[in-house]
Amino acid sequence: MTNGGQPVLVTGAGGFVGSRLVRELVSRGIPVRAMVRDLRKTGELQGLDIEMVQADMKDAASLARAVEGVGGVYHIAALFRQAGLPDAEFFDVNVEGTRRLLDASIAAGVRRFVHCSTVGVLGHVENPPADEQTPYNPGDVYQRSKMEGEKIALDYFRSGRLPGVVIRPAMIWGPGDTRTLKMFHMIARGRFFYVGRGMALVHFIDVRDLARAFVLAMEKTERSGEVYIIAGRQSLPLRSLAEAIAGRLAVLPPRLCLPVKPMQWLGSLCEAVCTPFGIQPPLYRRRVDFYTKSRSFNGAKADRELGFRPAKSLVEEVDDIIADYKARGWL
Repeated sequence: MTNGGQPVLVTGAGGFVGSRLVRELVSRGIPVRAMVRDLRKTGELQGLDIEMVQADMKDAASLARAVEGVGGVYHIAALFRQAGLPDAEFFDVNVEGTRRLLDASIAAGVRRFVHCSTVGVLGHVENPPADEQTPYNPGDVYQRSKMEGEKIALDYFRSGRLPGVVIRPAMIWGPGDTRTLKMFHMIARGRFFYVGRGMALVHFIDVRDLARAFVLAMEKTERSGEVYIIAGRQSLPLRSLAEAIAGRLAVLPPRLCLPVKPMQWLGSLCEAVCTPFGIQPPLYRRRVDFYTKSRSFNGAKADRELGFRPAKSLVEEVDDIIADYKARGWL
């Protein structure tokens, strides 16, 4: 390990990915400083033997305090898609915030930095599977801001200012995930539908595997300035995934298919009408794109250079998610 007995900092520690990473580190006996923006929103971290610190990606002074005395930084925090926010807000947090954290880390003598990006910087994959050489093709302001943040991190790493690597997770799911809960819920109640034929490829990564990949990336100190795609064992058409989930839930698979263009227009219209008033649209264009944009990735580089391999099959992951949802009373 690179921390030499010092704690490692996890930004965005209160979120789905950050909290799972914190738990993974604690399970390995690694001291953790968990950075959150709001100390009142740390439910997933309760009961853990960790140090908490409050900081904001837009506040350089708070970031300087957060990194003081740590040996490594896992940068997970990001501004995700939210309605009603100007583009500048995404760039302030995801781009300039990354720069602020990198500068603070260098000033504090941090020895290694693992930056969390997203496969979203590649947008729609025209010729799947995509790999680390696939050109950037972001499709919205969030993806554009993550692309620029990734570029800044790589510049710092490749110029020798700070050793580190970039992790690009595929679509993230796993026990406790609330974003894919809606899909499972709709399938369980016979309400799920396709936009188009449901043949666009989807590719997930279990959050537990992702946490392991982050730790491996920190440990492989001989690797710097690299990008690693972290994805599950297989991609598959959305229709096949929905049918697999339906099978594990012992319900009929979805059959309804809605036309693509009208749904895209409706999604764009909902955003255009609701966003100026700060209202969450009932339908987003990006949610329609979920049904129509292919996502499939080659994780061979992470296997070869980090030693990362997903622990379970997709069906096993689905079973774990369903069991967790039922235990929580969500399904």
